[in-house]
Amino acid sequence: MKNRHLKELNSLKKLNNSGLFHKSFKLPNLKISSIYQNYSNDVFQIMDSIYHELKIDTLIRALHNGKEVNFAEKKAALHHRYRDLSKKDNDFDSISASKFFLKKIKENSYKNIFIFGIGGSYEGPKLLHEFTETKDNLFFITGPDKDEFLSLVKPRLKENNLYVFISKSFSTDELLLSHSWLPKNILKKNLFAITANKSKAMGFGFVEQNILDFPESVGGRYSIWSQVNSPVLQPNECRNFLKGAASIDNNVQKKSTVKSALKNIVFHDIWSHNFMDKKNRVILSYNWKLRSITNYLQQLEMESLGKPNNPESIFAYTGQTIYGGFGPTAQHSYFQLLHQGTSETSADLISSRSSYSALLNSQAEGQFKLLSGKIKFKKGMDAANSNIGGNFFSLDKLDLSSLGALIAFWEYRVFVTAAMIQINPFDQFGVNAGKKVAKKILDK
Repeated sequence: MKNRHLKELNSLKKLNNSGLFHKSFKLPNLKISSIYQNYSNDVFQIMDSIYHELKIDTLIRALHNGKEVNFAEKKAALHHRYRDLSKKDNDFDSISASKFFLKKIKENSYKNIFIFGIGGSYEGPKLLHEFTETKDNLFFITGPDKDEFLSLVKPRLKENNLYVFISKSFSTDELLLSHSWLPKNILKKNLFAITANKSKAMGFGFVEQNILDFPESVGGRYSIWSQVNSPVLQPNECRNFLKGAASIDNNVQKKSTVKSALKNIVFHDIWSHNFMDKKNRVILSYNWKLRSITNYLQQLEMESLGKPNNPESIFAYTGQTIYGGFGPTAQHSYFQLLHQGTSETSADLISSRSSYSALLNSQAEGQFKLLSGKIKFKKGMDAANSNIGGNFFSLDKLDLSSLGALIAFWEYRVFVTAAMIQINPFDQFGVNAGKKVAKKILDK
């Protein structure tokens, strides 16, 4: 299989395909438009053959059925269980956790809420907070730099505060450092922990009734569905967020537009990286409420797909380098490079049809069409590159259901990509290795 398909794909790489490959998909809560250069139905068909030969559908079923899919650590990946609201499971119940925090906040009339965490414990809640904007007294603390603590926490220490520490292992250096900076006289009723290591949190003095635990089978970068979101979302908001994700879960195993869109995007990601030399991908959002989604998706993709290649795979390259940000500000930095620079890249743009700004929507649509070559632009001797294929994600509404659908779709994008290139998306040896080296230097 390996030699045959590699030969077929390399032969297609040499073809001069100047036309545009254009597909559109209507998903639950979401529309996707894809425009690619140097891509064809022939490439898709070969990739689809690899998809079936590697039994990717079987792997998706294994994920949903709680089978072992994290082969390096020999465990399941069960973050999707939170999204199945038809089953009552206390271990996978973030709505009740949200009710718990809502009750505590009302009972104690907290003036400020401080959330301490890093990685998935930071990016997920922060994205949800910016998207909902329901609490203006909420602060996120990453921990390693005391200036952050002195700027945000210290001036408010004498006020009635809720302190929430989020860490799966409860051994994160940044989190524990922040905890050590808090005054010793803070009331224990104001200290809460969200973790998969309840005994470790109790060892640091957190009382058991103030600890919300979640299963070890939920990875940090997939924890946005879990109790981790509970200090930020209201119960009804949490429910809508999970429902949006479930709309993707319920269709990904069927013959549906979800699966068609998923295959189309994954196959192109792998093709453009491995055969078209596009090592980078820019992700740009065109809604202020989604201004941090690039940071979230960057961690999801690069931590999951940033692994050595599998010698058994026909694909030599694994994950692309992801960068980006808020689209309008990127016009004065990234877009000059994208339109006239020499860097090979592809693009994902994210917007919503319910945006208040006609200018924002026109920028998003215009940039996508120009980047993809749908529109050509030339002034004098200067011309825009128009050679950056990509995808335009349009949320049906700027609401939590649409956001849930988008993130769930992106998770499957990562999972199927990993399955196609035959790597494990759920471990993170490189992250842990860096932490251990830093610890040795610190001890020394």
